[in-house]
Amino acid sequence: MSIARRSIAALALLLAVAAAPADVPLRALRWLAPGTDRIAALTTQPTECLSPAAIGDASVEIGRAAFRSPLLLGGQASRAGLSCNACHRQGRGNPDFAFPGLSGAPGTADVTSSLFSSHRGDGIANPVPIPDLSAATHKISRDPASPALADFINGLVVDEFDGAPPPPVVRAGLAAYVRALSPSACPTRAVEPLTLATTLADADRAVVAAQAALTSNDRDTAAVLLLAARSQLGLVNERYAGAALANDRALLRRADADLATALSAVRRGDTAQLDSWRAALPGWRATLAAHENQSLYNPAQMARTLGPA
Repeated sequence: MSIARRSIAALALLLAVAAAPADVPLRALRWLAPGTDRIAALTTQPTECLSPAAIGDASVEIGRAAFRSPLLLGGQASRAGLSCNACHRQGRGNPDFAFPGLSGAPGTADVTSSLFSSHRGDGIANPVPIPDLSAATHKISRDPASPALADFINGLVVDEFDGAPPPPVVRAGLAAYVRALSPSACPTRAVEPLTLATTLADADRAVVAAQAALTSNDRDTAAVLLLAARSQLGLVNERYAGAALANDRALLRRADADLATALSAVRRGDTAQLDSWRAALPGWRATLAAHENQSLYNPAQMARTLGPA
């Protein structure tokens, strides 16, 4: 069964979590180490060290979207809302990551834990530091002529997380994205605000990548990317919590339903609805932006909602 079809139930669970009331912690809170500055960790993100020449590259954009989707990993990780990006934020590391039963010291993860893997679980707690994927040195060859990196990533998904094998184009895209991360491309600023605009930009980039895949009639890859876009909408939804933002959540539910309809149409070979979805995006995005200060994208609102550490 394809990764896209296996992901439908997991996506429903993610959206249900995202629709929870404001007094329910954000899913990202689940893997923040004790003592972390929660407001900073939840309202900022590392800047991405993506080589300028790679921006807009079709394969890189496919990998970038899949990298941010919990639905790629499958199994318990998907149900928990974990993606590659949860450990490697923006392709970097994550010194604040501490998942119960998986981490030791902050910024570590046990890659042979039975918590997520029925293949690699060894019954021994041996967490290792989470690497920065944009670092200058790495243990797996990034030579584009070598299949080593794509094979390694496929092994992570299938063996470490019990996920379905990604479609070949997605697997190649993940490798292309990781190759495109470089220390020489790191912006001067180490961190940037995590905002409505950055999250919706990730959703839109995933939809654009899906449209590009469909020019080659690659429906399997397009389906993975559209599910990735819907995951981003779920991230927005959980930050628009509380009664005052009920209308905004209704807008998001309609946008998600329209994208789900477009996904069904894509599987039938109809791509026109994706154009319609992107045409409507600026309108509802502007409405959400007008209320962003009331959402959990606003550090002050986040602080009021979370209360004392």
